[in-house]
Amino acid sequence: MKKPVFVYSDDLLRYKFNEGHPFNQLRVKLTYDLLRMSDALNESQIVQPRMATDEELALIHDTAYIEAVKKAGDGTLKGAAAENYGLGTEDTPIFSGMHEASAWIVGATLTAAEMVMEGKATYGFNASGGLHHGFRGKASGFCVYNDSAVAIAYLKKKYGARVLYIDTDAHHGDGVQWSFYEDPDVCTLSIHETGRYLFPGTGNVTEKGQSDGYGYSFNLPVDAFTEDESWLELYETAVHEVASFFKPDVILSQNGADAHYYDPLTHLSVTMKSYHAIPRIAKEAADRFCGGKWIATGGGGYDIWRVVPRAWSEIWLAMNDMDLEGSLPMEWIEKWQKAAPVTLPLTWEDPPGLYKPIPRKPEIMEKNSLTLSKALHHIRDSRKKT
Repeated sequence: MKKPVFVYSDDLLRYKFNEGHPFNQLRVKLTYDLLRMSDALNESQIVQPRMATDEELALIHDTAYIEAVKKAGDGTLKGAAAENYGLGTEDTPIFSGMHEASAWIVGATLTAAEMVMEGKATYGFNASGGLHHGFRGKASGFCVYNDSAVAIAYLKKKYGARVLYIDTDAHHGDGVQWSFYEDPDVCTLSIHETGRYLFPGTGNVTEKGQSDGYGYSFNLPVDAFTEDESWLELYETAVHEVASFFKPDVILSQNGADAHYYDPLTHLSVTMKSYHAIPRIAKEAADRFCGGKWIATGGGGYDIWRVVPRAWSEIWLAMNDMDLEGSLPMEWIEKWQKAAPVTLPLTWEDPPGLYKPIPRKPEIMEKNSLTLSKALHHIRDSRKKT
C-alpha cells in the first residue's frame, strides 16, 4: 500500500551560514526527532534525497549564477563579484560547500515530487526545502537555490503538470511568483504579512501575473498582528476558490512557520491552531482537485525550538491522517532542553492566553477580509458571468 514519504538525510543539515544566523536547519532535525519519538514516522516512510544536477538547477537558475555559487563555496568568489550575485551579504553569507548543500535541498524536493508523480507515494514532504526567495541569478533572503521553483519547472517539463503553489510563509513567496509570473500553467497563492513592514516588500494584492499568466498570481497581504481566526478565514477560502478555478494536476505547498506569535522576525499573532489546520486544508484541496497529488516543503521559521518542530510535524501528521494532542514525548523534551535557550513546549497545542488581546482586532479582520475580496474578485466575477 502506498504511503506518504518523508525525505530526509543528514546531508540536508549542511545548509548553514554561521552560528549566529537566524536560519538554522537544526529545526529539520528537531522535527524529525519529534516525529520519530512520537511514533508518527516509520523507517519505511523515510526516503533518502539525491543532489540536484546542474541541469536541473538550470531549469530556473542562470548557469553563470550556479558557477558563482560553486566558486563562493570553495572560497574563490569574493567582494563585489560575490555581492553582484547576492552572496556574501548579511542575509546570505558565503559558507564552505554552499553549492552542494543547496543542491541537496533542491534534490530533496525533486525526490518528493518524483515519488508523488510516479505513484510511489501518496504525498511527499521535504522539511528542509521552501527556499522561496532565490532568484534566477541572485541569492536573497537566506535562499541560494529556489527548490520550489526548480521543482515546479521540473513538474512541468517531466510530467506536463499544471501546478498550484501555495505559500503560507509570513514573507511573500517572491522568487517563485516572479519565476512563473507569465506562465498560465503555474498558479501561485501566497498569504503573508504585508510588505509595508516586512521583507521582501512585495506581494501586493495588485500583483496578479502578466501576459499569458495574468490572473494566475494571488496575493493575500495581511495586516500586522493578524490572528488565527482571520488568517484561517483568508487561507481556507482562497485555497478552495483558487484550486476550484485553476484545476491543478498537483499542489506544491511551502510551509513557513514564521507567522507564529513567537517568531522573532515577523509581527503576526498566529498560533498552533493555524499550523494544525493549514496542512489539512491543503491536503483536502489536493484530494479533491488533483487526485491527492501534494508535495510539501518547509520554509521560514526562526523560533526553531518552540514553534517549527510542532508546526512541521503537523504537516506529516496531516499526510498520515493522524492527530496528536496533549503532551509532547518526554524523550524529545529531555533530549533537546539542555541545548535550547528557551523552555521547550510541553504540549502540541499552545497554552491559552499566549499573548495579550490585540486592540485593533476588528479593524485588522475587516481590512483582511477586504484584501481577500480584492484578491479573488476576478474569480468571483468570472463565476457570475457563467
